[in-house]
Amino acid sequence: MTQEEAFEILVSGKNALITGQAGTGKTFLLNQFIQYLNKNDIAVGITASTGIAATHLNGVTIHSWSGIGIKDNITSADIKKLFSRNKSTVKRIQEAKVLIIDEVSMLHAHQLDMIDEICRRVRTDLGPFGGLQVVLCGDFFQLPPVAKGKSSGDFVNKSTAWQQMDLQICYLEKQYRQSDNNDLYRLLNEIRESRVTEESCELLSSRINCGFDEGIIPTKLFTHNSNVDDYNLQRLAVIDEAERVYLMSSSGDDFIVGQMKKGCLAPEKLKLKIGAVVMFVFNNLAKGYVNGTTGTIIGFDLETNNPIVETFKGNKIIAMPIRWGIEEIDFDGWIEQIPLRLAWAITIHKSQGMTLDYAEIDLSRAFTYGLGYVALSRIRELDGLSLLGYNEMSLKVSDEARELDKLLRENTLIPT
Repeated sequence: MTQEEAFEILVSGKNALITGQAGTGKTFLLNQFIQYLNKNDIAVGITASTGIAATHLNGVTIHSWSGIGIKDNITSADIKKLFSRNKSTVKRIQEAKVLIIDEVSMLHAHQLDMIDEICRRVRTDLGPFGGLQVVLCGDFFQLPPVAKGKSSGDFVNKSTAWQQMDLQICYLEKQYRQSDNNDLYRLLNEIRESRVTEESCELLSSRINCGFDEGIIPTKLFTHNSNVDDYNLQRLAVIDEAERVYLMSSSGDDFIVGQMKKGCLAPEKLKLKIGAVVMFVFNNLAKGYVNGTTGTIIGFDLETNNPIVETFKGNKIIAMPIRWGIEEIDFDGWIEQIPLRLAWAITIHKSQGMTLDYAEIDLSRAFTYGLGYVALSRIRELDGLSLLGYNEMSLKVSDEARELDKLLRENTLIPT
């Protein structure tokens, strides 16, 4: 299915799942739909299963939007408390016409049922999600829901809500990140189908410790936060230049602002020096960058003191502050920061949704399904990859994801 065909389904008001492999423009399509809703004054809850994914849509976590927070189950008493103590949550659920949940692969089945129950009770409507149009989005081959004591929790298709929603499956096919005839595209498909060939393994092995042209500094992707933090601080410390610090500003409810800060890819305290490798963490095509564009700090604007980035493509961009806000809540909640982060290294988890031209990836400590797929699908082609190592787990996806994907393909809506 094309993005245009899927868009027509979304604007028709039907419940839908937007899915497809990495690089097919799922987030781009959601942003188009959000623009349409805003233009037509249709109230929408813009959410995602993680704060990181929510920043890509300028939204909030579904846990915050729905009021479930960190709860693992919801009782009648909890819902009564919601009515009495969190009137802003009740108001936005009542006023919404559409609910968007991105990166739904990382949401537990029981959590979707909890959100469904809250929406029905708050909106006094016994229909699925209290009559809201619900748009789910995600690729189930990417990182799964985390469950204590298990490798992963149940995907949302195991929920009662899923069975009752009459979802229209929109499986996007056109690949925008990788061309459909290159080696990387073939490898990613093999990972999805759990049939990685010896030839593809040899291709991966040929990219171990590969160098890049002079002046290109690839982003390192690690599986663990500790590796990322240590590496970035080490690299910044050795630069013999004056350090400039940019502090995030904010306004609004402390809890909501805290959640936004936690989910935002831009740090609360951004430390920069001339020569630092950085990454944009916001999409602004008009200014010449997307979430994942990398470059180096070459100076600071004399008038604004904002950093000047020269991208690895040779473009020079003054990085202006960006405000992430929550417009549907009855207060002005926002955070504001320069949309940059140090980018010698990031975690694979934080790389979801990004497109990288060059990456140095360490998969030797991959510990769960989907990590290798997420990391390798960030780059456009194998020439942009230097692999530090990989293990057997890094090339695996779960059987559940593979079976669900097959079912979704078979049930995707065929436009007439």
